Amino acid sequence: MILRPDDVRGDRRYKLLTGTIVPRPIAWVSTVDAAGNPNLAPFSYFTPVCTRPMTLLFCPGIHANGEKKDTWRNIEQVGEFVINLTNEETAEQMNLSATVLPYGQTEFDWAGVTPVPSELVRPPRVAEAPVSFECLLQQIVSVNEQPGGGAAVFGEVQCIHIRDDIYRNGYVDLAAFKPIGRLMGSGYIRINETFEMERVPPPDRG
Repeated sequence: MILRPDDVRGDRRYKLLTGTIVPRPIAWVSTVDAAGNPNLAPFSYFTPVCTRPMTLLFCPGIHANGEKKDTWRNIEQVGEFVINLTNEETAEQMNLSATVLPYGQTEFDWAGVTPVPSELVRPPRVAEAPVSFECLLQQIVSVNEQPGGGAAVFGEVQCIHIRDDIYRNGYVDLAAFKPIGRLMGSGYIRINETFEMERVPPPDRG
């Protein structure tokens, strides 16, 4: 089967992408608006960009009514955010924070998680999150600001909070971390089975 994007209906485009690009890590992003009201929301269009400078990328979208998501609006106003990571222990709270609340109403209370001050940025981080990256906005690349559109938000990491039992001798302990990934629809995945493949060196041409 060969598909062209223009031949796929809008809702089915989303299902096609989220059903094939799996599993996806989840950026649990905390922000504040210009008045200091905190916001918290998860995004599964998320990845690291590079290590120098340490940069992360996530992609907020546009609501069906044409409005930018609150996270996007807040970052435009303040230019700072925290990417918290979720895991098996915080999955339900993360899912609750996806509920669309009126602008200015905090998802921290709704999801039952604790906002704690960050070291270097204004938005709070999630106390219960196993890992949090404090970020300064590097740039926002807007692709389309109509329904179905979105943007890529680049953040330069300023400070990292990671639970002591997760980070040992410079390595992350997955068994302690217990990360989860997003699938399609309401589906998520636990990382409870892994395998390794060593990188194969190029053939000797000598």
